[in-house]
Amino acid sequence: MMVVGSDHGGLDLKEGIKAFLGSRGIVFEDCGTDNGDSVDYPDFGERVARMVSEGAAEKGILFCGTGIGMSIVANKFPGVRAALVTDPFMARMAKEHNNANILVLGGRVLTEKDAREIVAAWLDASFEGGRHQGRLDKIAALERELAQSR
Repeated sequence: MMVVGSDHGGLDLKEGIKAFLGSRGIVFEDCGTDNGDSVDYPDFGERVARMVSEGAAEKGILFCGTGIGMSIVANKFPGVRAALVTDPFMARMAKEHNNANILVLGGRVLTEKDAREIVAAWLDASFEGGRHQGRLDKIAALERELAQSR
């Protein structure tokens, strides 16, 4: 399952991408927000990232004004590899090389057309494994080490 979430700055783009996901037959859960009132992005980033981190969702997409805030929040969670991307090449590389499980998009920096192309590239790509898996293993080991030192 996929989860999506946004703050007010990413709401319009999220709504457009939800329609795109639906057209591709992708099942997803919307973790909010559902209106344009000003909200705090960490609240919605946490919902999506926690679900991915704990295995309740396989992947997610987060939206805020620039994508920066949401990517910072999401990457605080163990096992989350959130990638803020601005073009289809970055989206493909995020999946192929980094096995990004959360895609982060900026509602104030991307058009819906560009975002659809980015989401399609990310969804259609596959993790290559190999040398890239070793790098992800190092990141996971670092997460474990940092968690134990607290």
